[in-house]
Amino acid sequence: MKKLSGITVPIITPFTEDGTVDVESLQKLTEYVIKSGLTCLYPCGTTGEMLFLDNDERKLISETVVAQSAGRVPVFVQAGAMSLKDTINLAQHAVSIGADGIGVVTPSYFKLSDDALVDFYVEVAQSVPEDFSVYLYAIPQNAVNDINVSVAQQVADKCPNVVGIKYSYPNMSLLQKFMLVNDESFSVLVGPDDLFHVVCAAGGDGTVSGNAQVIPEHYTALWKAIQSGDNAEARKLQRSTNVLNNILCEKNNISAYKVVLREEGIIKNAGMRAPMKGLSKEEETALMDALNQHHYKEVIA
Repeated sequence: MKKLSGITVPIITPFTEDGTVDVESLQKLTEYVIKSGLTCLYPCGTTGEMLFLDNDERKLISETVVAQSAGRVPVFVQAGAMSLKDTINLAQHAVSIGADGIGVVTPSYFKLSDDALVDFYVEVAQSVPEDFSVYLYAIPQNAVNDINVSVAQQVADKCPNVVGIKYSYPNMSLLQKFMLVNDESFSVLVGPDDLFHVVCAAGGDGTVSGNAQVIPEHYTALWKAIQSGDNAEARKLQRSTNVLNNILCEKNNISAYKVVLREEGIIKNAGMRAPMKGLSKEEETALMDALNQHHYKEVIA
């Protein structure tokens, strides 16, 4: 079973002017991410506006990314949905199209008990082949429900294909506890990518970074420093990357990603899926001015 390391990219979902999925731009973005040296693609994640997409759109996006990547990097599809039925349907679709694994965000809105979360993940993990990798995914600030160490261990005990977790809340103590699951073999990816270096230094495996698709040069340089054990260089690169991340996340980070990718000619439009809103023209100008003032295409540690 595959485990992830390095920089997993929850790619945005580009839309045409009439609001449908822009397959051509998605293919171009997939190619751009791969050629930039980023290590895994993660379509239909939070950055991909997944809960505002219907299942057919999510399947089209996953199919497009898997086909375009053609095995050059792993593709893990985010299959979590509002219901167990839809989650299983999307998980099994990911298997059928040749994805390398799935991430599964917790159900949202209704508060669930730990037992309910365990049952949910066990049913999803057992609905796919036993050698098909599954990552738990918690983003409690958005989804209401959280995953604790006990839930992770119980699910992993029952489902050997549950190999790790993407945890998207900045809790270093909890992240390190997840690293102890399954006799310290549990893969831990951090969502807040300002913790990329420190999580890897503590024994984690990498980050899931929306910012990385916009400033890939910075992330590949940081990952190289981490891999080589050059902590002084990694610290400098993490700090300089954080400055750019703060600019990208000042307003609406997903909108910001789309604006930059459009300006660089990678996608055609920066539109969001309603009811989400894009940046105003004034905000777009301020964003690009701030990035350019920091020479965002140059990697300077």
